[in-house]
Amino acid sequence: MPIYYGLDIKLHPQVYEPAEDTFLLAENLAVKEGDAALDVGTGTGIIALLMARRARKVLGVDINPIAVELARENARINGIENVEFRVSDLFENVSGKFDVITFNAPYLPGEPEEPIDLALVGGETGREVLDRFIYEVPDYLKPGGTAQIVQSSITGVEETLKRLEKAGLTAKIAAKRHVFFEDIVLINAHAMW
Repeated sequence: MPIYYGLDIKLHPQVYEPAEDTFLLAENLAVKEGDAALDVGTGTGIIALLMARRARKVLGVDINPIAVELARENARINGIENVEFRVSDLFENVSGKFDVITFNAPYLPGEPEEPIDLALVGGETGREVLDRFIYEVPDYLKPGGTAQIVQSSITGVEETLKRLEKAGLTAKIAAKRHVFFEDIVLINAHAMW
């Protein structure tokens, strides 16, 4: 079983394996002591489990039921109890407001065919899932809260920044990593209310 940041993480062929985009987010988490945090598209649960080290409580959601089961298992393996996982298409089964919301966005154009594809394929243009997230996220952020989005340069970082500003958030690129033919970018978007 691989170990990431001191966590034993069990993997599954139908769940996105932690990679460069995951690590970029893991190394730049905005979560503070006592925060309420939400990890959208939680996959193996690694980001939710890392946030649970500081946050008061963490909710991890994923559209893939296999991922949710795996994330629960990873929380159990690591003895982390202040985290809950549930199946949800973005915010569908989420209520309440959070200090920090993370999302490693799927960005490949196309239609998902297998559960693993849900982590990678973002709709016809590759932006559909990300744009839905941007539109809905303000309703779930506490005043002064932060949304952290990881995305590929393939799907238009400027477009994301514009849409976040339009949604009333102040957005900036917080970190960047070049991988193969693309840049993986972490955007921090702050609720100014």
